[in-house]
Amino acid sequence: MPHNKTMELDIGVIYAFAGDLLKEDMGRGDITTAAIVRGGQAARGRLLAKQDFILCGLEIAEAVFSSLDSQIQIESRAFDGDAVSAGSEFARIEGPADVLLVGERTALNLLQRLSGVATLTKRFVDAIGGTPAKIVDTRKTTPGLRVLEKYAVTVGGGFNHRFGLDDGVLIKDNHIALAGGVRRAIEMARRDVPHLMRIEVEVANESQVREALKAGADVIMLDNMTTDEMRAAVQLIREQAAGVLIEASGGVNLETVRGIAECGVDLISVGAITHSATAVDISMKIVPL
Repeated sequence: MPHNKTMELDIGVIYAFAGDLLKEDMGRGDITTAAIVRGGQAARGRLLAKQDFILCGLEIAEAVFSSLDSQIQIESRAFDGDAVSAGSEFARIEGPADVLLVGERTALNLLQRLSGVATLTKRFVDAIGGTPAKIVDTRKTTPGLRVLEKYAVTVGGGFNHRFGLDDGVLIKDNHIALAGGVRRAIEMARRDVPHLMRIEVEVANESQVREALKAGADVIMLDNMTTDEMRAAVQLIREQAAGVLIEASGGVNLETVRGIAECGVDLISVGAITHSATAVDISMKIVPL
């Protein structure tokens, strides 16, 4: 069920985000820069890493400055997905000084946030290295930034789960409670959704696993199970329906993810890679030219 790993951002989407976020920060204009920086003054901004991280969002940061002045020039020594070392200068931006100052915070906010998501995702991906499991994201994203954060997940080596409610069938505990059981919920979904769409259901115990199998679920999510319960569920599913994808969810952190992967699941969904990723520390030093 995960989307293609190599997610591409549409240039129109990039510039739309850049424009909206600039408006949020600029308001009626940068009164400090207007008072201090003379018109036509040229400058160079040096982007500096203050910690080790996986770079993500450089093209979006460039769009922030280009939205203010199309003649802005950027020289990059690293690209999205590259590991950047603390203390290194990974990019330079040249152009009008006022443009660099106006766009600085918006560009840094995006770079720091997206690089944080990519960096945390990479840690989870590395933690399960050598197993067949894939790390996938969730819908636990920052409102308004879902496309960018899901892009950052792929930059960090993870995969995308569904983008929104219209992107796939995922029957969760509340759906099951309202439908009157796992089997009934799956049957209702099977009757109404397009025939090409797979149906995933969340289960919490062996009884629900058996219901899901009898109802013909395409993907079974093992939610908040212990590793012993998960191993037993994986064995049961493999014996009865080898083609069913198995996803693990709940209680996933960097300490537990390896053990979960070794249970034999196909996918491990991790809300933390977007909702709890810490922004990395990046600074921009501007000097006149």
